[in-house]
Amino acid sequence: METPSSTAATSAKFIPDSRQAWIRLALALAIGSIGSVGMWSVVVVLPVVQAEYHTTRGAASLAFTLAMLGFGLGGVLTGKLTDRFGIVPAIGLGVVVLGLGYVGAGVSTSLWQFVLLHLLIGAGSSATFGPLMAEASHWFERYRGLAVAIAASGNYVGGTIWPPLVNWGVQSFGWRPTHIGIGVVCTATMAVVLLALRARMGRHEAHRHLNAPPPRIDLRLPTNTLTALLCVASVACCVAMAMPQVHIVAYCGDLGYGPARGAEMLSLMLGFGIASRIGSGFLADRIGGIKTLLLGSVAQGVALLFYLFFDSLGSLYVISAMFGLFQGGIVPSYAIIVREAMPASEAATRVGMVILASVLGMSLGGWISGVIFDATGSYAAAFINGMAWNALNVTIMVALLIRARGRPAVA
Repeated sequence: METPSSTAATSAKFIPDSRQAWIRLALALAIGSIGSVGMWSVVVVLPVVQAEYHTTRGAASLAFTLAMLGFGLGGVLTGKLTDRFGIVPAIGLGVVVLGLGYVGAGVSTSLWQFVLLHLLIGAGSSATFGPLMAEASHWFERYRGLAVAIAASGNYVGGTIWPPLVNWGVQSFGWRPTHIGIGVVCTATMAVVLLALRARMGRHEAHRHLNAPPPRIDLRLPTNTLTALLCVASVACCVAMAMPQVHIVAYCGDLGYGPARGAEMLSLMLGFGIASRIGSGFLADRIGGIKTLLLGSVAQGVALLFYLFFDSLGSLYVISAMFGLFQGGIVPSYAIIVREAMPASEAATRVGMVILASVLGMSLGGWISGVIFDATGSYAAAFINGMAWNALNVTIMVALLIRARGRPAVA
């Protein structure tokens, strides 16, 4: 019979990049794909919820705002829990919160209840993104970048799978039973996968960072200063990123192509974003997280420039695919940089802070682009604004790259 001491010994002998590590990563991807439902369902049910509560589109959209806020703040909280107790308890809490949020939304009797419960939905989903990226970085050394990128891809895989499933549920049973069903099904399936992950982690996985591969680079910056710089960079790149992602549907409508074409372009972005995330992981393992993020940010700026000069239907499809291919690897690169330059014991917390900054950047970018459109009557100035924010991100990455040049890894 296996004793606690033998389990601890097994955990202590865990080898990075091993078959065991890849099995853990596969389970993490499954959890991330299921848990990301909280980021996508509200977009699908928005029209029917608005109609049932006889409210404005803006009021109904507050549910998405609360989900994003919960996702950002929840990422910091679950990151701290992960660093202290391990990924299994953190995700376990997220599963419970996600289930309660969806069941509560399904039985809500007023709009304010529906909106407020999306704070729980976003917080529950957050445990399956940032903390999983940080955790995957502890399981790999040679393929650390690829592992982080795969863990982050669960969000985009969910973005491909969940919207049509939620739409089918709404059309077949109504939005209330669909929400209750999501809560029950996600709680049950994620609990099963989490138990499988726990079996692979061992009882002492909360202290796994003691054996995690050490940081690779020394940026000669205090950890808090580096975290702040990465947060500013994250806000900047995500303000730029939000311009096409949030407004491409409306932009296509203004050009006379119709919102359906814009929705297709958004799906194209997400699809190519998956390929981008995996590709960026391969690249990061060869050139490092800072260079990978810098290349992605420069390429994102080029795509924004193309949007400014080309607006035919065919060119917009091509540019949207390019945009997804360029930007998909940016956010995971922050998690890679955190693990390359910061202590493993703080990784999930620091990644959570940067993800919170990215959420704020996406929210600011979506809003400010709309304000600029209202003031100017076109999206041209909004694209230029996005390019300016993107330039700030590039500047910070160049500065970090210069500081990292020629420095030895921290033992």
